[in-house]
Amino acid sequence: MTLKSREDALDIAASIVANATKAGADQADALFVQSEAEAASVRDGKLEDIEGSESQDLGLRVFVGRSQAMVSTTDFRPAALAEAVERAVAMARIAPEDPYAGLADAELLVRQARDLDLVDTTRLESSDLVDRAMAAEAAGLSVDGVRRSSGAGADQSRSSVALATSAGFEGAYDGTSYGVGLSLIAGDDDAMQQDYAAYNTRHLGDLKLPADIGKEAGENAARRVNPIRLATGARPVVFDPRVSGSFATAISGAISGVAIARGSSFLLDKLDEQIANSAITLMDDPHRLRGLRSKPFDGEGTENRPMRLVENGVLKHYLLDHATALQLGRRPNGRAARGTGAPPSPAPTNLYIEAGAISPTDLIADIQDGFYVTEFLGQGPSLVTGDYSRGAAGFHIVNGELAEPVSEVTIAGNLKDMLMAATPASDLEFIRGVNAPTIRVDRMTVAGI
Repeated sequence: MTLKSREDALDIAASIVANATKAGADQADALFVQSEAEAASVRDGKLEDIEGSESQDLGLRVFVGRSQAMVSTTDFRPAALAEAVERAVAMARIAPEDPYAGLADAELLVRQARDLDLVDTTRLESSDLVDRAMAAEAAGLSVDGVRRSSGAGADQSRSSVALATSAGFEGAYDGTSYGVGLSLIAGDDDAMQQDYAAYNTRHLGDLKLPADIGKEAGENAARRVNPIRLATGARPVVFDPRVSGSFATAISGAISGVAIARGSSFLLDKLDEQIANSAITLMDDPHRLRGLRSKPFDGEGTENRPMRLVENGVLKHYLLDHATALQLGRRPNGRAARGTGAPPSPAPTNLYIEAGAISPTDLIADIQDGFYVTEFLGQGPSLVTGDYSRGAAGFHIVNGELAEPVSEVTIAGNLKDMLMAATPASDLEFIRGVNAPTIRVDRMTVAGI
């Protein structure tokens, strides 16, 4: 399968919308998503698999009055598309009314989509993917203390999104991705420890060298050998950038318009109030150049400007799509996300906590007995109450420095208190979909032995 051009993709979406309105829909929109991907995996210097995937999906949403229905299809024969239109309109006619159903207002729609530099024209051969995975694994296995590989992989993909609505919006964008990742095991057979390194970028030239990724994975695994368990007690907890993005994720989940409208959020009725330390600013930037979650418009075709969701600790915005904005009596802010099989719902894009003014070294320098977290186990916190209890692993902080590795502990607290006590370091890097610097929370319960 060859990916369709933007023009052809938009034609497909626009034509099915036109057919839906002719068939009796008062409003309609259609989302066409296509992708192709290839991945190579290796283990112990041997090729395990090369996989390729291709997909093309079309989702149609129709409205009859305030009732809506959705259908999706992978069959693009004219007869099949006609049947999908008929089925969607028939379903909408008998669906219950939803007072918040409908398309976004025309004045909110994007008129000129931005070029966010999301496409790299480089096409790697299958053999290149194998070589990159092999190089990463070899570098990781060369690290002293590493015993074996759990597998290494390299991948590339290209995707395309086209959206058309009966309100007059038509927009499309493409994106590419390149990745390398691996997991390694260090230590003796009766005391093995595992860790990883993995990176993805939009452009191949922005990706770390496979050997450097492999070395990082090896060093991560080797330094976890012979962990201790900390004594139970209250102590400062410091979150490595690999896990500190969970603060951003928790806030975004709690300020989703869906959670706010349902009244099921620990940040309910906190708009324009201090919810975090004044050093915390949470940004969502869908227009970040080459960002892993960048997009020039949201899932309803509306303007999706960068926003400071939390500014100097004060909650400034909820994440809103058209429906949740209506429910809350507010204006949509371009955070609608969707797939071909479900209606839009609010979600962030390139989410990050801004860097602080202090280095990671200085952030922990005065900690005599603390815990530095590099890995979580189990489920996340409750976004209804803010209660926080997670299994974790990492390192003991002793006299301001990282000491022995630590495993099998639980950290506990409440997000309300944690956010007010959170201090970010200066080491923010944009290497994930959600990013944050090292973050310190001065007091949490650490349950060990």
